[in-house]
Amino acid sequence: MVAPRALRRLPGQLFLAGPLLLALSAPAVTQDIRGLEVCTAEKQMERRTGCLQANIEYLQQALAKLSRETQDKIAAAGRDLATARAEIATLRSALAKLSGDLAELKAKAEPKAKAEPAGKK
Repeated sequence: MVAPRALRRLPGQLFLAGPLLLALSAPAVTQDIRGLEVCTAEKQMERRTGCLQANIEYLQQALAKLSRETQDKIAAAGRDLATARAEIATLRSALAKLSGDLAELKAKAEPKAKAEPAGKK
């Protein structure tokens, strides 16, 4: 008896899915953030409160720094966009001028092309 196609692929799929399931079932590992202190190690409430306040100040400073950097990037992107728009406007006007010049050349060439065959006869 031949096994259906789905059943023949099942061992390979389990082989690939096994490590993924094992990794997902492992307890989550916390990531240390450079600059933050572990406040749970403090026994005295005042020291723990001070530690937490220091962490809050650090995170607020980091957030403010990231906000400034993001605003700078947005401003730079805005300047780049304005420059690109100005360049596009310049290119469009140049294209319109060249299209007009081409139309003039075609208009001048048409009467000459019509006149030449009549002159050859």
